[in-house]
Amino acid sequence: MVIIDSADGGRWTSLHLAGREWLWAGPGLLDGPRTGHTTFTDAGGVDECFPTVRGTPDHGGLWNQPWSDSVTYDGTVLTRRFTTGTDSVTVDCHLTAPPGYRFTWAAHALLGCEVGATISAEPSECRLYPEAGPFLDSWPSEAPWVATNWPTLGLDTYGPTDGTAVGAVLTDCPTARIRDRGSELTMTLACPGQPVSTALWRNQGGFPDEAPYRSLGVEPMLGRVFDLAEAGPGDAAVVPATGELAWRLTITARPL
Repeated sequence: MVIIDSADGGRWTSLHLAGREWLWAGPGLLDGPRTGHTTFTDAGGVDECFPTVRGTPDHGGLWNQPWSDSVTYDGTVLTRRFTTGTDSVTVDCHLTAPPGYRFTWAAHALLGCEVGATISAEPSECRLYPEAGPFLDSWPSEAPWVATNWPTLGLDTYGPTDGTAVGAVLTDCPTARIRDRGSELTMTLACPGQPVSTALWRNQGGFPDEAPYRSLGVEPMLGRVFDLAEAGPGDAAVVPATGELAWRLTITARPL
């Protein structure tokens, strides 16, 4: 079962599969919808980030406007349809936009997991961002920093509060699995011909500086970088000559 708050950016407020709730309710920073806000406020659940994840506008331009079955932004129309099954949810997204329109998109899913939850995936590479500096001997001059051994950095486990926050993109990685408290959640994104990745946000009390809290994000995404402005060749999704692009997110859960 999925519950959507159409008034608050189309945010998913509940994902109940395999007998449990999977979404984090958020740090309680505000009451009511974020319509018209200019600064992103973390409300938990799932925000859909488009046409960028980081950068301008931060977390995209959809979270601060009401939704119906579709939403418009920057001359584009994004439509989505949910199909629920036994312990599964399928989300079909359809974008109408000018041919050649470049974007990144993410299902910015913040999960309600406990210490010890694990994430498994098989990326071709991992792009780490500056906040991951404490995990490295020295931070390179250019970000993102590319790693091939992201599990050895401890990014596959949601650990105890240690004052760190790490953002990463597991490139060319369509599927991720999260194991927590005897259950497994699987998220798979499909969009033939486009770059498909999984973003991670592992905040163990390291963000924000003034009032840190904990959050775990596992985010199926189109693209290979958080910020559209930093996207090199092949790093962003591109609308084909038809002016239409469709993708599908499939989420399943099961007890272990």
